[in-house]
Amino acid sequence: MYAIIKTGGKQYKVEEGKFIDVEKLPNDLEQQVEFKEVLLISDGSNVKLGNPNLENAKVLGKVLKQDKHKKVIVYKMRPKKHYRRKNGHRQPFTRVLIEKILA
Repeated sequence: MYAIIKTGGKQYKVEEGKFIDVEKLPNDLEQQVEFKEVLLISDGSNVKLGNPNLENAKVLGKVLKQDKHKKVIVYKMRPKKHYRRKNGHRQPFTRVLIEKILA
């Protein structure tokens, strides 16, 4: 059984017992998370599709970790103009363990 949820402006395919990394959520560690924007639920033979969301469907999870991704280097340069800028960026994320998919 899997579901497609929407959070942080992105869509994720989730399954029970697996974890996903989503945009940073304000929840604390070991705290419950509830995703109400469920777009699709499939159990192998049956597929329920929302328009745009499914009514009375939700995905429950637990926050495992609040962290940052690896650093991405942004380098700008204009040749022959002595213009060079080097910046780094680390995007924060939340790791969520999917516990239940309720339809």
